[in-house]
Amino acid sequence: MTARNPLPLAAGSGSLSLASTVTLSLLAGMVLVLSLAVVLIVDSSHPGLGLLASIVITVLVNGLVFLLAPFLMDWMQQGLYKTRWVSLVEIERKSRTTARMIRQVCAERGLRIPKLGLIPDQNPTAFTYGSFPDTARIVVSEGLFTYLNDEEAAAVYAHELGHVVHWDFAVMTLAYTLVQICYLIYVFFRESGRRDSDKPAWVAQAAIAAYVFYVIGTYLVLYLSRVREYFADHFAAEVTRNPNALSQALVKIAYGIVDQSQKSEQPSRVLEGTRALGIFDPKAAFTTGTLYATAGTAAVNRVFLWDLFNPWAKWLELNSTHPLTGKRVRALWRYAEALGQRPAFDMVSIIQEGRSLDKGRLYGGFVLDVFLYALPALATGLGLVASVVMGLSVGLDPFGVAVWTVGWVLVAYGLSVLIQTGVMYPAFHRAPVMDVLTLMSDPYASPLRRKPARLQGQIIGRGDSGYIWGSDMQFQDRTGLIFLRYASRFGAVGNLLFGANQVKGIIGQSGEVLGWFRRGLMSHLDLIHLRLPNRTVHSYPRFGAVVSGMFWALLGILLLALAHGMMPSTPA
Repeated sequence: MTARNPLPLAAGSGSLSLASTVTLSLLAGMVLVLSLAVVLIVDSSHPGLGLLASIVITVLVNGLVFLLAPFLMDWMQQGLYKTRWVSLVEIERKSRTTARMIRQVCAERGLRIPKLGLIPDQNPTAFTYGSFPDTARIVVSEGLFTYLNDEEAAAVYAHELGHVVHWDFAVMTLAYTLVQICYLIYVFFRESGRRDSDKPAWVAQAAIAAYVFYVIGTYLVLYLSRVREYFADHFAAEVTRNPNALSQALVKIAYGIVDQSQKSEQPSRVLEGTRALGIFDPKAAFTTGTLYATAGTAAVNRVFLWDLFNPWAKWLELNSTHPLTGKRVRALWRYAEALGQRPAFDMVSIIQEGRSLDKGRLYGGFVLDVFLYALPALATGLGLVASVVMGLSVGLDPFGVAVWTVGWVLVAYGLSVLIQTGVMYPAFHRAPVMDVLTLMSDPYASPLRRKPARLQGQIIGRGDSGYIWGSDMQFQDRTGLIFLRYASRFGAVGNLLFGANQVKGIIGQSGEVLGWFRRGLMSHLDLIHLRLPNRTVHSYPRFGAVVSGMFWALLGILLLALAHGMMPSTPA
């Protein structure tokens, strides 16, 4: 198990030291900063002193939280999840390889064996927290040992030990403090500019710069989180010399999350409360888990094609705390090859197929999607500029120009929404009969331009287990599971009524679904209709957008007619 030679880091994993030193974050500490900004800076007669006091308090509070966090988390763990602290001997009864690996790594690294927690929950998960390596806690659920074998459980514990060895707790706390200070500086300069309009231009520029830095920090912290996962995966592969165990564990954890969601009538508090800490993002688990359960490893390989090569995957990953599963498995595949082992997943064929994809279609579709997403804003801007120029040229007074301008802006916006809706929701009358695996395996699929499809299968549960008002449903066919998103013509109220009164009676029934497939980190089908043996459920996902577009366009036309009546008459 001991690494004789260092295992080369897989390409794309990033630099942990670089990410750690430049990453900023706002997260929970931002609540404190916002409160301090309101109390000590906004409307203060001495904003400079308020800024200094806020920075000092922020640093002190973060330092105190840093030191007390393990004990506070211990208390919350026991209260929320009934966490039980166990000895390494008890872990050894569940997984001998895990106990042996923990002893060996801690002995080699000069670490104290972490405090070990066990949650009585069958949803498989694992996470780590603490202040320093010697105060680290590693907590797992009982479900981890239910769904994983001995080697896979050891790989998960090794991953968590990687977080301990890399001092992730201290680095993240430092990042939180820095970004909070940047936000305080932004508020300081913003309020200074508001108080005195004669302030030099650099005050406003400094405020803008601080705000930009703060916004960038929210994404850098996510980047750091993803890099931490890559390095923890690498550490696990290196100390266990078994990267296949971790790649298989990731997929089996996804399967376990899905399996438990179908058995439970309530959402898991453990998964919801530890999403950012856990080894796997439960929101991204459903596709991988159900495809693995119904169609096996080959099906999961097909889904990874989108993770690795679709430009939308890279974009959506920016908002995730975890790398896409396909990218993590690809890195572990490289480690297995470096160790001369046969990889658990056939990434070679997937990478070869990805390289042969039509790049024009792949990236051209992405550009079209971006344009489509920005269309209402672009149309509104063009309408604003053109209308002002035209309004002045026809000799309207200022009020008339305002009415004319608003009219053209509303017409441009309304028409752009209608065009956008038409492209996003194409004709569905000839939608082909497909299955979940085929939809999820499409490397060209888009989160904006939906794909019409018909599926045969069964409604197996609510979209959110235990949420009696939820209108979304889980639909499973012979290849996998997908979410159905219901949309009432009466908006949110209609959705709530449908969820409360009808979804329960639909669960367990089989039938045909017609909808628009939307690919994303959590893919779903925008439901058009659901044909059951004794009834048909109709849904209207584009209804609200069409009504909105028509309303604003018609209102704009009325304003243009009003402005036209204000125009000066032209002599015959």
